[in-house]
Amino acid sequence: MSPDETRPSLRRRGRRWLARYMPASLRGRFVLIMIVGVLSAQLASYALWSAQARSSQNAQLDEMAGSLAYSISSTVRFFRSLPYEYRHIVLEQLRDMGGTRFFVSVNEHRIPVLDIGQGERKAMVVERVRAVLRHELGIQDALVEFSSPDTLRVFNNEVLLRDLPPRWGRHTLLMGPVSPPILVIQMPLEDTAWLYVATTLPMGIDERSWLSADRLFVLFVVLVTVLGLSFWVIRSVTRPLARLARAARQLGDSLQAVPLSERGPREVAASAQAFNRMQERIHSQIKERERLFSAISHDLKTPITRLRLRAEMLDDAVQRERFCASLDELDTLVKGALASVKGLDLDERPAVVDVRELLVALAQELEVQGGKISVHGDAARLRVKPLSLKRCLANLLENAIFHGGRAEVTLQRGRKTLDIVIRDNGPGIPDDQLERVFAPFVRLEPSRSRDTGGSGLGLSIARHIAHAHGAELMLANHPSGGLVVTLRFSGHALES
Repeated sequence: MSPDETRPSLRRRGRRWLARYMPASLRGRFVLIMIVGVLSAQLASYALWSAQARSSQNAQLDEMAGSLAYSISSTVRFFRSLPYEYRHIVLEQLRDMGGTRFFVSVNEHRIPVLDIGQGERKAMVVERVRAVLRHELGIQDALVEFSSPDTLRVFNNEVLLRDLPPRWGRHTLLMGPVSPPILVIQMPLEDTAWLYVATTLPMGIDERSWLSADRLFVLFVVLVTVLGLSFWVIRSVTRPLARLARAARQLGDSLQAVPLSERGPREVAASAQAFNRMQERIHSQIKERERLFSAISHDLKTPITRLRLRAEMLDDAVQRERFCASLDELDTLVKGALASVKGLDLDERPAVVDVRELLVALAQELEVQGGKISVHGDAARLRVKPLSLKRCLANLLENAIFHGGRAEVTLQRGRKTLDIVIRDNGPGIPDDQLERVFAPFVRLEPSRSRDTGGSGLGLSIARHIAHAHGAELMLANHPSGGLVVTLRFSGHALES
């Protein structure tokens, strides 16, 4: 596959991935974008700040280690300059006075130190101290280590630091319950003496993570604050869009809905204005259609009546009968067209209807005409236009009775759907004609006889009413014979 063919394929996969994992609502996508944006900005800023802080701390620690090393060098020179017999006297006087910045002792051998710490900062301090000692004192083999206050030993008998009297300088090395690591430098003075110097660094040598617990807490607080304000703003921005979508769904139920508010941002106000104008135009067109068909019905009744009277005066009985049959067919077509218009009336207000009760009432009415209808199952209550739904079900049941003699109605309630299944015992419909029968004035032969007197508008009206309620009307032939009509409701029409 060439690179030009690969790129569209990758783009398609990317779009499918976004469609699968992105929130469905606009508000959810805005919130997700805010979360990703705020987190990315916070992490980037913390990374930059951490790099700068680490660089500054390392420079400060290097300077502090150098200053400390020069002070240690001065201390070492002082003790080197003292005669051997005076060293212990000076050390005792320093301890009785409370010590100095350093804890100093002269030992007969090197004291073992449990070295702790690792990483770049510790290595930098150790190397800096050794470099100063080499430059100032010429000492090449100085031992520079870090020890925990709990394991630090300071004398020939390796007594622990915490066991020393407080006035012997413990306060210079032990700083509260949690003390920092202690820097220990040991170097030989003579063949049998080791100078021992211990001190603390004001700064730690631990390699701390830049995303520590306190910074995570700050990140969380900032994220929650920004998202809270953003969600409030996004909600106020998307609320008009939600009202517009709800009004568009309700437009199929009623044209008498209250017009949308035309306030808000320019784009939202313009959308509301366009929707209100569209609703007004649809309402006007439907009213005009009703007036047109009413006028046609009124205007056609008079000439049809006149023609019928003149036909009755014809001497030829055959011609009179044919003429009257043609007039009856014309009258049926006019009445069917008017019935189609009334069946699609959008001005009827929705109401909650018990579907089972409605079907039982229709079954009782049709039994008078000789039809047999049985109703099985239970159903959820529906919010529909009652007269329109009654007309839809009546058309379907009449078709089942007229062409099958009897009908079996089953109510199937799903989690989010309600199916009204009507099966008759008629001859069915050829598979290639199942969609065609929904067209107006279509009547099939021989499976649907003209002897029934229908005009071919029943299924067309039923499907239009179903679509107006957001339902779906489907036809299928039963394997054992007969036609199966399924009217499926879902979504906002279902009452909980």
